Amino acid sequence: MPLAGCTIARMDPALRQISERIRAAAADRTLLRIRGGGTKDFYGQPPQGEELSTKAWQGIVSYEPSELVVTVRGGTEMTELDVLMATVNQTLAFEPPRLRFGSTVGGMVAAGLSGPARASVGALRDYVLGVQIINGRGELLQFGGTVMKNVAGYDVSRLMAGSMGTLGVITEVSLKVLPTAPAEATLVFDCDQADALRLLNSWGGQPLPLNASRWCQERGVGRLWLRLRGAAAAVDAACKRLGGERQDEFEARDDWDSLRDMRLPWFDAKPGRSLWRVSVPQTAPVLPFDGAPLVEWHGGQRWYFAGAGDGERLRAAARTVGGHATLFAPAADIDASVPRFDALPTPLRRINEALMREFDPDAVFDRGRLLQSVSP
Repeated sequence: MPLAGCTIARMDPALRQISERIRAAAADRTLLRIRGGGTKDFYGQPPQGEELSTKAWQGIVSYEPSELVVTVRGGTEMTELDVLMATVNQTLAFEPPRLRFGSTVGGMVAAGLSGPARASVGALRDYVLGVQIINGRGELLQFGGTVMKNVAGYDVSRLMAGSMGTLGVITEVSLKVLPTAPAEATLVFDCDQADALRLLNSWGGQPLPLNASRWCQERGVGRLWLRLRGAAAAVDAACKRLGGERQDEFEARDDWDSLRDMRLPWFDAKPGRSLWRVSVPQTAPVLPFDGAPLVEWHGGQRWYFAGAGDGERLRAAARTVGGHATLFAPAADIDASVPRFDALPTPLRRINEALMREFDPDAVFDRGRLLQSVSP
């Protein structure tokens, strides 16, 4: 795998400090956990090791609205990027969640989470054009660039999406941005979960400007929310064709933002119950599990609250339809040994372990955040 590096003497002082910290940790066998804004500390296995902060490395490196590309330092807060893009009516189409104030761009990429529009526009990794990282040897490496192109072998830039700080410190990332849609509408339909899945599967095969959806029970009544985005003529025609109750545009926008950031009342913490994220094929039927979920991504993502003894049953239900379940936000009393992520198939696990050894041969970074145990 070709790696383009930079010697420590030529680094910016802030990057040099990070590199020297990594080299020192490798020398004395100290475990480090990379941390940006800390808004996703709950996600993955409980973090271990001394904190290595990226917050000092902030700023917009370059922004070319006409080229639909922005390059940002890893410690930059998402709010700064949002404000910049809004000035020219552009956005990150995959809608990364801002779970609390202080979310950083590097943390966004490392967590790999996408928001309500993911099923229609693609995942975060599809918008990563290039990255700069400091690996476990303290080397500054550059991968990818600022254009979309075919890549032979590993696309290392996209490997950073969802890597959870196990491969290196994300110091810089180039992202593809898109213009804000010229028109948007939200329709609401009263229906149960089975009917919502049937409608979404039917609409998915039609030339409609579908962008996002959610189904959940509100005061005991099942409701399907459907967001349309695109050209004004296409959105208006779809509204007339589909029916439903059209929502006020500004109120609906706040509601979708609340879904993106998991601030809807449905997500309110429930004592003794953990939040699980279930990923399944969009065509999967209603899962045989107690409680009404919140369904997103046209049926592909389903959120459940489950008690301490129900996790394996939920995972089994997901596996029966070809999916998997993640313990997303554990309840306070959940044992740290409970796996947050489903076990990877052996070939995929071997690939993950090999990549960790390549980027971090001395195991400086907290690999257990992503994989509970990694062979040396």
